[in-house]
Amino acid sequence: MSAETAAGLLDRAIGYALSAAEEVTPQLFARPTPCAAWDLRALLRHLGDSIGVLQDIAGLDACPARSADPVLDLRERAAYLRRDWPAGERMRLVDGWPLSTSLLAVTGAIEIAVHGWDISRSCGRRRAIPPALAAEMLELSPLVLGGGGSEFADPVPAPSAAAPGDRLVALLGRNP
Repeated sequence: MSAETAAGLLDRAIGYALSAAEEVTPQLFARPTPCAAWDLRALLRHLGDSIGVLQDIAGLDACPARSADPVLDLRERAAYLRRDWPAGERMRLVDGWPLSTSLLAVTGAIEIAVHGWDISRSCGRRRAIPPALAAEMLELSPLVLGGGGSEFADPVPAPSAAAPGDRLVALLGRNP
């Protein structure tokens, strides 16, 4: 996969997650999420923090100030990530292991899109991950998830005729 294709995947995942976050109001912050230990506010903070980690690993400057509003914070961090994502392929060290920025972008795209789905569900919506985006991430998921050790929950069964987005979230422990 080219660096440009991976960056495009990351950009599309961010767009999906931000569209899900448009549904969030302060009244919804305490709502439960598909991530059992978190309410919606904690999920939004986690996603913002995940974007910060991507920035750090990619060698980018961090988004300056953290907003008290978790939706605004997410938007600001996502804008910085989109604007500053490195062009071309670069190698970064993660825990002493080399990682290409393409693989980092794919990893980030999956994390961001699936948590975008979580946000949508927490808001009472059923905004699916766009089929083309989900299909591409499903195809690339073995590169990220490998043989296990995922930070996500264990996979759950998905119906054989499930849409790509449903198969992706099931792979990452969500009930579509």
